[in-house]
Amino acid sequence: MPNFTPLRFDSSDGLALYARDYAAQAGAEPAPARLPVICIHGLTRNSADFDELAPEIALLGRRVIALDVRGRGHSAYDPDPANYNPVVYAGDVVKLMHDLGIARAVFVGTSMGGLITMTLAMRHLDLIAGAVLNDVGPVLSTKGLARIAGYAGRCNVLSTWDDAAGYLKDINACAFPGNSDAEWGKWAQRAFAANDSGALALRYDPRIALSLQTGKLKPTSLAARMAFRRLAHRRPTLLVRGALSDLVEPDQVAWMRRAAPTMAYAEVPDVGHAPMLTEPAALDAIRGFLAQLP
Repeated sequence: MPNFTPLRFDSSDGLALYARDYAAQAGAEPAPARLPVICIHGLTRNSADFDELAPEIALLGRRVIALDVRGRGHSAYDPDPANYNPVVYAGDVVKLMHDLGIARAVFVGTSMGGLITMTLAMRHLDLIAGAVLNDVGPVLSTKGLARIAGYAGRCNVLSTWDDAAGYLKDINACAFPGNSDAEWGKWAQRAFAANDSGALALRYDPRIALSLQTGKLKPTSLAARMAFRRLAHRRPTLLVRGALSDLVEPDQVAWMRRAAPTMAYAEVPDVGHAPMLTEPAALDAIRGFLAQLP
């Protein structure tokens, strides 16, 4: 049985969107009500990526909301691909929080989810109590961007679950060299769904990758650097990096730590872009970070 409640809500422009609601575990910790946590996934992923992390956070006495960004998972595809951008995504998060009556939350953003969180910081900083940036920042490596652009939005439908697991292994083995075949199979169940003809298709609109494929997504920008500084200077922030990451390499980490000296930092060994956040180093860092927040 799922350990979450499905949520349906509409965006401000009328798109049907989806999220998972993991309620705080009753009696997990004898403490006052804590702020909820909102988890936002990466470019080609969906809310299922948090199906192991979210229950761990719920055990700390926090409600966890993991959403499917528009164009992914159970959320509707946008008829206008120009809306696949962080500003629109951030607006969807604002609408979700408004509909749920959430005034402030702690954010966990993986890759694109971190960019959405930084965008939110520029427009609605009052909604953010703290942020975990998972293997992402305002300065990114061109190497990692090129690798992601090479596969995002380009997969054809597949015939079997073994094929789906093999596809994910092919594009991600460099980042997760220790994954077992069983783990790749688990990833396939999160990333693919059977269509009406029984073939397996990735659970996202291929057009979400247009900004990468056309070179519109740059490795850095003045706006991104300003957003990061606003977030990390004014709200508690934790950067989690995969030690093998090709998107946030040591040069990018060094820039971020100079720009935000108070930012907490954790590195996950033997993992690249982006940690699942259930690795011991990541989970310990997140637990410690959350313990300092209301």
